[in-house]
Amino acid sequence: MKEKLTGAQALIRSLERENVEVMFGLPGGCILPAYDPLLESSIRHILVRHEQGAGHMAEGYAHVTGRPGVAMVTSGPAATNLVTPLCDAYMDSIPMVGITGQVPTAAIGTDAFQECDTVGITRSITKHNELVMSAQDIPMVVRQAFHIATTGRPGPTLIDLPKDVLQNSMEWYWPSDDEVLDSLPGYRPNVKGHAKMIKEAARMILAAKQPVLYVGGGVLKARAAGALRELAELTQIPVVTTLMARGAFPDSHPLCLGMPGMHGTATAVTALQKSDLLIALGSRFDDRVTGKVSAFAPDAKIIHVDIDPAEQGKVRRPDVPIVGDCRLVIEEIVKAINDLLQSGEKQADVGPWRSRVSGWREQFPLAYDQRNPVRR
Repeated sequence: MKEKLTGAQALIRSLERENVEVMFGLPGGCILPAYDPLLESSIRHILVRHEQGAGHMAEGYAHVTGRPGVAMVTSGPAATNLVTPLCDAYMDSIPMVGITGQVPTAAIGTDAFQECDTVGITRSITKHNELVMSAQDIPMVVRQAFHIATTGRPGPTLIDLPKDVLQNSMEWYWPSDDEVLDSLPGYRPNVKGHAKMIKEAARMILAAKQPVLYVGGGVLKARAAGALRELAELTQIPVVTTLMARGAFPDSHPLCLGMPGMHGTATAVTALQKSDLLIALGSRFDDRVTGKVSAFAPDAKIIHVDIDPAEQGKVRRPDVPIVGDCRLVIEEIVKAINDLLQSGEKQADVGPWRSRVSGWREQFPLAYDQRNPVRR
């Protein structure tokens, strides 16, 4: 005989099964039933003073740990306060699961106290969201939310839970991985890059005389820092790291040029503009980096690696588009380059390019001699 639980108990047990250790939240009327089983749970709940804070703390947790952050708030104004961190997580590809209370199912659509269309409001700023109408659906909905938030291009998901759904009883079950995949037939992120495109990218990298590795946050999301360093040192190509990729490549490394764009270093910006090949890894040609797109790196061919196919050609048309996980693709590119080198193909001499870049570094240093007084 299956175990009987309330929807609230099923929710907390489902979060435990997803290995949630910490969650951030602020209790309120419609979500209160979910707080009762938390008293006996292994999950640590961190009480915030504002729902927006819960969302941003969940984002920070995800940034630091690489695991999905969880924020739980109540209905209406609490859910709308979660909109800003959800949007931020969506724009920055941060895995996050938002859990919101909702008015009882019978009151939905009546403009009840603290009711709002949370699913409608958050549809454009989440990878997936769902209004749960039956307590029996909770384990599957939780599994789907975590799977979608953490696979492919990471991002936020949201579960909207009416108060009576949390109070009603259900028969406990835990969906298998296959059941979760079968329930999401249209969601199949591609992680392995196309072999032909990877070989073409390797040839272009060896032929380039003024190449730059343009590294975005996707490298960190894919845990590809080691693979990136191997590629950079193998080819001796300078590296620029966007704001979202800070830490993906050591600032102390001689190949590191710093951050590009309007808040970046003169050397990084100049190197991008003068390059003949941009190897864009997990970066999205953001307007803070490109400025006027038509004038950005005008003579450069583009290799664009990104797990999100929607990024290919969105801002700049790539010569070699590769859809896949950054770590896996970089590792395959390194292998393809080594195969070409072993077969007798030579890399173009990037020595003069490295010298030009070093000259820009000297011309536009990040430090200055503090012994010289500043004249006023």
